[in-house]
Amino acid sequence: MLGSLVYVGGMPLEEALDVIAIDGAKLGDELVRIGYSGVAPCPGLVPHAFVELHIEQGPMLEANGVRIGAVTSVQGISWQEVTIMGQSNHAGTTPMSLRHDPALVAAEITVFLRQLAKEMGGDQVCTVGKVDIRPNLTNVVAAKAMITLDVRNTDEELLKFAESKIAEYLQVVASAEGVKITTRELARFEPVVFDDRVIDCVERIAKDQGNSVQRMPSGAGHDAQMLARVCPSGMIFVPSVKGISHNPSEFTETDDLIAGANILLHTMLSLTTLESTN
Repeated sequence: MLGSLVYVGGMPLEEALDVIAIDGAKLGDELVRIGYSGVAPCPGLVPHAFVELHIEQGPMLEANGVRIGAVTSVQGISWQEVTIMGQSNHAGTTPMSLRHDPALVAAEITVFLRQLAKEMGGDQVCTVGKVDIRPNLTNVVAAKAMITLDVRNTDEELLKFAESKIAEYLQVVASAEGVKITTRELARFEPVVFDDRVIDCVERIAKDQGNSVQRMPSGAGHDAQMLARVCPSGMIFVPSVKGISHNPSEFTETDDLIAGANILLHTMLSLTTLESTN
């Protein structure tokens, strides 16, 4: 997605090349190292239309017995890094009532996010994906905890509401436990709605080829959401077995891949007659 964001002019090329990975490597240096440091201008040529074929990375198509997803939108994404500073102390001699424990607060935030997602319902999802406790010793009350929050919704106003509720809770729990909490935004993308004409085309062609199809949002981010800034865009989903993704067990049946590829081919052929909006 970083490359597509740069391609459409959403991020300056030099800024992207300076991005530092979690292992400290710089993107620009790594592109040179593997021979992928290109010379093509950015922003690049604006496509007439853009369609992306992808595995669903979720369980809904398989659960519903449907082969093809005509993707309507991509959820908005809010990533934050939350740092909690407390007081390191002896685990055996420090009374529970006198502790300022970042590990406890990290756990409380995790539970709060789960409750928030349940209460909001709909497409709201919340995840604590990374936890780092310091000094990370068995007999020491933690001095510091760092967690990452991944909050998503297909509705921008609901996403903002979730962010506001989280911010309020961080203040409450910091006061209650006597810790200091700071946050840093890691990424923020508004929800993207795909072009109705592309969605209609995917749905029609899928049905014409004898496939079951349903309209659905994407919970994951994709290049198509970046291209949607500059041209009519959409996506085609095929089922993920057991809904598993970002896991070595990730798998999609060959017949489903073939069906998706054929729909992609005929969708692109059909979209050549699409009236340009640029």
